[in-house]
Amino acid sequence: MSAGGRPAPTRQNLLALERRLHHVAKGTALLRRKREALVAELFRLARPAVSARASIAACGEKAYPSLLVALSVEGAEALTAVGRPGRDLRVKMQSAQVWGVAVAEILDHPPIQRTPHARGVPPGTVSGAATEATAAFEEFAELLLDAANRETLLGHLGEALARTSRQVNTLERRLQPGLSADLVAIRRTLDEREREDHVRLERLTRDRR
Repeated sequence: MSAGGRPAPTRQNLLALERRLHHVAKGTALLRRKREALVAELFRLARPAVSARASIAACGEKAYPSLLVALSVEGAEALTAVGRPGRDLRVKMQSAQVWGVAVAEILDHPPIQRTPHARGVPPGTVSGAATEATAAFEEFAELLLDAANRETLLGHLGEALARTSRQVNTLERRLQPGLSADLVAIRRTLDEREREDHVRLERLTRDRR
């Protein structure tokens, strides 16, 4: 290493820098292609995600007021009793890879929305407000589960895109310019040495004559 932190101006270091710059350029190109693929995948998921979020927001705006009405009609204790016993809702999941990004994917889940009969509540035992709130929150939960895979994937892809962009910026704005500057400096020094050697050789040749 020479003064200023640069490699010593030798042919060996020149070749090593050329090889390293080639690898950096190749890695940068690969990362750019990965970034483009991630952006394309995010755009592909964006439209259905926006639509699903709008449906979830609309359902939530309906579900929570209906819950408040049910609470005012039934009372908290009575409404809690209507919800017993609890349901066993198990989802089937698996790990997956999308563009090298690890995600957990819901493969299947039991149906959330039920008929009043399937809820096991005899007709006339609860108010219409409680029945409406129950149906609204079952729909709400169904929408959330259906959107979970896409939302999880969007989050992971967004993180991967940000990480890849940082890597590309580091290579393009820091590593490549530094290596290129070192390469130019070594070439300049070697060229100067070569010219000096050539001048000395000419002088020696003239002196011998």
